[in-house]
Amino acid sequence: MKREFSAGGVLVRRLKGEWMLAAIRPAGKKPGLWALPKGNIGPGEDPRATAVREVIEETGAHGRLVEKLGDVRYTYTWAGERIFKIVSFFLLRYTSGRLGELPPETAHEVDEVRWLALEEAPKLLAYGGEREMAEKALASVRSGVV
Repeated sequence: MKREFSAGGVLVRRLKGEWMLAAIRPAGKKPGLWALPKGNIGPGEDPRATAVREVIEETGAHGRLVEKLGDVRYTYTWAGERIFKIVSFFLLRYTSGRLGELPPETAHEVDEVRWLALEEAPKLLAYGGEREMAEKALASVRSGVV
């Protein structure tokens, strides 16, 4: 079975006193399908660097790495081949940038970017493993890690 390794970021910030999370609607997905920014780890690239890069490429915002939240493991089929995938997720604290101002070379990957209330994100994200990462981010925020 083929293996793939990716990394992603849970980018959080406070807006008007409320903690928010940056979510994306990947290109071609139906409206209301929210996911976290993530992508393949490049050759020789550290997963932390991948997470920071993917957040910039898919949201337009920059963040400072806080901590690793955990790994999501799953299997999927592509062109008839089973693939085992591990996605490492990292918590990032927003530092700058505007959501939706995507680099031209990656803008085609994302149809929409939005701040979601961190409290609601575990219910709004489409994928179970990503919902779990949002819950872990919420716990980190509540414990004062961010």
